[in-house]
Amino acid sequence: MHASDIMTRDLITVGPRSTLSEAITKMVERRVSGLPVVDLEGKLVGMLTEGDLLRRAELSTEKQRSKWQQFLRGPARTAEEYVATHSRHVEDVMTKEVVSVTESAGVDQVVDLMEQRGIRRVPVVRGDVVVGLISRADLIRVIGEALGARVDAKRDDGTIRATLLDELKKQNWFGAQSVSISVESGTVTLDGVLFEDAARAALVVAAENIAGVKSVVDKTSLVEPVPFVG
Repeated sequence: MHASDIMTRDLITVGPRSTLSEAITKMVERRVSGLPVVDLEGKLVGMLTEGDLLRRAELSTEKQRSKWQQFLRGPARTAEEYVATHSRHVEDVMTKEVVSVTESAGVDQVVDLMEQRGIRRVPVVRGDVVVGLISRADLIRVIGEALGARVDAKRDDGTIRATLLDELKKQNWFGAQSVSISVESGTVTLDGVLFEDAARAALVVAAENIAGVKSVVDKTSLVEPVPFVG
């Protein structure tokens, strides 16, 4: 699955010289928490998010710094901070260092970026031009669609059992287990002996995730493994 498969294409953007009032109105009306900032050619120049608006004079949430702290930071940095908390224009408040991905990027790459950078959305670009946006909400939507598709899938019992067995062969936690698996009308029945409670839970999850499975009946028993005596 690639970025182009899940990205939102109906983009809401603002220009760098747009007023914060205009940008905030768009965010509130469209119920989004972040906007790509683009120039007249559609090129990405920044992102304006809720996080950029937390420290604002209107909220009286500017960072209060002592005279000594202001001295250590220097007048230039203090002035930059004043602009960010008081300016009425997007370009003065937005995050300028923005990470983006191309349309061909894998979804795993998008998730890695979100985790590593602590961000909630990633712009998708074609060259320098923004063509889409992937937010955490888009990822959640894909998960929901996949879960629904698995439940609604029509598969015969033999295929379900074979698919489950193939999945279990890949898992190192299943190797030492002694379990029989039967499938009837989409219901998977698990029976036998398990040596770890975690493996028992994982086995049920593996069965539930096979497309076409309607329910899982767990009849397995948990036993303590006999310690080896040399």
